[in-house]
Amino acid sequence: MGGAASALDGKQVEERTSTENGASEWAKVAAIQGGRWSGTVTLGTGGPYRLEFRIEGESLAIVVEHVLVGDLWILAGQSNMEGVGNLDDVQPPSPRVNMFDQTDQWRLAQEPLHRLVDAADRVHWRRNSNKQSEKLTGEGLTNWINARRKGAGLGLPFAVSLSQATAVPIGLIPCAHGGTSMDEWSPALRDKRGDSPYGAMYRRFQAAGGKVTGILWYQGESDANPKDAQQFRKKFEDFIAAVRRDFDDPDLPFFYVQIGRHVSKSPPEPWNLVQEEQRLIALRISNVQMVASITSALDDGIHVSTADLKRLGHELALLALSRPIYTLNREKESAPPQPAFIRRDGNLIRIGFSGGKGGLHAPGRISGFTIHDATGAPVPLIYRAEIDPSEPTVIRLYLDNNPPAGATVRYGYGRDPYCNLTDAPGYAVPVFGPIALPQAIAGSGRLGDQ
Repeated sequence: MGGAASALDGKQVEERTSTENGASEWAKVAAIQGGRWSGTVTLGTGGPYRLEFRIEGESLAIVVEHVLVGDLWILAGQSNMEGVGNLDDVQPPSPRVNMFDQTDQWRLAQEPLHRLVDAADRVHWRRNSNKQSEKLTGEGLTNWINARRKGAGLGLPFAVSLSQATAVPIGLIPCAHGGTSMDEWSPALRDKRGDSPYGAMYRRFQAAGGKVTGILWYQGESDANPKDAQQFRKKFEDFIAAVRRDFDDPDLPFFYVQIGRHVSKSPPEPWNLVQEEQRLIALRISNVQMVASITSALDDGIHVSTADLKRLGHELALLALSRPIYTLNREKESAPPQPAFIRRDGNLIRIGFSGGKGGLHAPGRISGFTIHDATGAPVPLIYRAEIDPSEPTVIRLYLDNNPPAGATVRYGYGRDPYCNLTDAPGYAVPVFGPIALPQAIAGSGRLGDQ
């Protein structure tokens, strides 16, 4: 802690800390020298704290309210992380969750977390009629805030769930920006600072103290096109490695959401490719985990609904609870389901899943599985899909005929499929495939990270 104090050289600065349980005694923290002072106040994990500072013997004090000591998490990616859910029935704020808002001010976290138009970093500003970045201020900003009807995200539900489970306060650092691609998030642009999404995130990471507990990420929609999808895997893996290097934490927890539904006539192949690469990256890289959003409702053609953003935030909190920092004397939470093996006995296909705590579940008829020929075209063969009653993490697919040579199975094919398979805690089975079907009778295949 520190500040300016003119014409007071030689005097002492005192501090008093208050909580809901009472206040400490006034204690000297620093001497004023050269018109400035700097000292240390030691606080344990918890809060909210109220800090008061005064010149020794004076009655007038400067007060800093609602100080929390806990874990910091960065929110980054594009619009589904920025939050475009309807501002209806949003996650209520918690006194144990603060945010380093996009104007670089600490305050109580409440929806909407992201506000790009007057952010400290120019990359987030809107373009004016001359196509120049322009910060919104004054009456224009007031009118924009009052007219806002969208902005709910998953960050606050995540933080509230995590803090409630651990009793550790959470600080959020929102950095997402809708419509951004992996190229725009390139770590090579770090030194552009507030003129690039990555540079802005890195600057805010440093401004908040240069130490975070983890990253929450939701991006991929802008790369799910014929031009960029093929390079998505490398760009995303390089991004994760760069964040860990620049944040000086080689095992920094990195949790993200697999892109979900998109109501669109665009070709499905690039969309499904990005989804599959996201699924596989979570299997390849240590301390990287993913939840799926394919069962989520939408508030428009691509943006997850407020209710399901709250659910996804809670699921990400469950992932965080499985990290060593939170698992002392705590039973480790299960991981989301992932396809683990595929076996064939004639025209019966059995797909087993790892994870899947409490078994798999579906309301009504299981939907989302398809068979494809060697060219990738769907082949109508599945007449029944069911959960194996003796092995509740195994799905049985019954085929009406022999699959063609080179056939594959997929789950969640297309941009807007109907999928309804989850495990007991609510984690959705991720979109996956194509995965080759064994051709031999009673053949089997165990699925690695491909």
